[in-house]
Amino acid sequence: MRRRERVREERLPAEAGGWSVASLGASANAVTVIRRSMWVMLVAGPVLGAWALLSAPAVVVSASQPVRQDRAGSEEGAGPGGFAELFLSAYLTAGEGTESTLAPFLPTARDVVLEADAGSQTVERLAAVKVRRAGGGYWSVTVAALVKPASGEAPGGGRGAKSGSGGTQAAAQAGVLRYFQVPVKAGKGGAWSAVALPAEVGAPVQRQAEALAYGPSAPANGSDAAVQTLAGFFSAFLAGAGDLDRYLSPGTSLAPVSPPPYGRVEVVALAETGSPSGAVPDAGVTQGQERQLLVDVAATDVQEQKRPLVYAVSLVARDGRWEIAAVEGAPVLGSPGSKQEGEVQ
Repeated sequence: MRRRERVREERLPAEAGGWSVASLGASANAVTVIRRSMWVMLVAGPVLGAWALLSAPAVVVSASQPVRQDRAGSEEGAGPGGFAELFLSAYLTAGEGTESTLAPFLPTARDVVLEADAGSQTVERLAAVKVRRAGGGYWSVTVAALVKPASGEAPGGGRGAKSGSGGTQAAAQAGVLRYFQVPVKAGKGGAWSAVALPAEVGAPVQRQAEALAYGPSAPANGSDAAVQTLAGFFSAFLAGAGDLDRYLSPGTSLAPVSPPPYGRVEVVALAETGSPSGAVPDAGVTQGQERQLLVDVAATDVQEQKRPLVYAVSLVARDGRWEIAAVEGAPVLGSPGSKQEGEVQ
C-alpha cells in the first residue's frame, strides 16, 4: 500500500519548487501554441519587410543636383566677383599705417607698404563688370569703382593741394568711375584670396549698340485704340490709377508696382515690329491679332521729376479691343547686320 502511494506521488506531485504544475494536456496545448506562433512569425517576417520597403518614402536624388549646379555657377561669378569688390574697397581706402586691413584678402599683406594717406579717398559704389577665368580656380576680375576724393582734398593731390579748373574740380568731387583688375584664387573649403594688389586699367571697350527688331519710333496717337489701352495700363501699373486687370488678356498675370512710385504717366512714342516706315498702324482691331511694341513712357513722380522709361509690350486683340498679353523682360533683337534705329549706314 505504501508502495502504491509512493508511485502516485512520484507521478503526480502537487508542487515542484513552489510552482504549480499543470496537467500534461495543458502543457501539450501550450507547446502547440508556441510552435504555431513561431511559424507565423517566420512566415510574416519577409512579408512585413517587403511592405516596409514599398511603403518607405522615395528618395529623390536629382533634387540636390540643381543646388550643386547653382553653387558652381555662383563660384564662377558672384564668388570671385564679390570677393574682388570687397578687396578693392579695402585697398582704395587704405593707406600708410593701415596695411593690415588688407590681410583678410591678401596673404602677403605684411609685405605691402603704402605711402598714401589713409582715407584720402572714398568709394561710393563698386561692381564686378567682368569675370574671366585665368586658370583652374583662378580668375581675373575687373571691378568698376566710383571713387571720390575725401572732403577738402583735391583729386590726385594731398591735403590743401590747389585744384584745377572749377569744372574739373566739380567733376572730381562728384566722383570718377575707375576700373581695376583683381587676380582672385580659390582655396580649400571655399576660401578666396587675392594673388596680388589690384591693377588699374582703362574702361572696357563699349560694344556697338544692338539692333532691335522695331521700326523707328513714332509719336503716340491718342486716338489709336492700342495707345488708349497702353495709357490706361501704365497709369494703373506705375501710378496706381485704376484696376490693372481690366487691361490684361486672360491668362496674363501682372502685379502693379507698390507703392506707386509715380503720380502721372504718359505714353510718348511707339515703335512696332514689322513697321519699317515708323507709322504704327491704326487700322482697327481684328480678333486674335497680335502686335509687338516698344513703348516710350514719361513717368512723373510726386516731386514733379519726370523720368523716361521704355517697355517691350505684346498686345492681343479680343472682343474689339486691345489687351496686354505680356510685358517682356527685354526688347526683341533684330537679325545680325540689321540697322539700329537712328543709325546711318
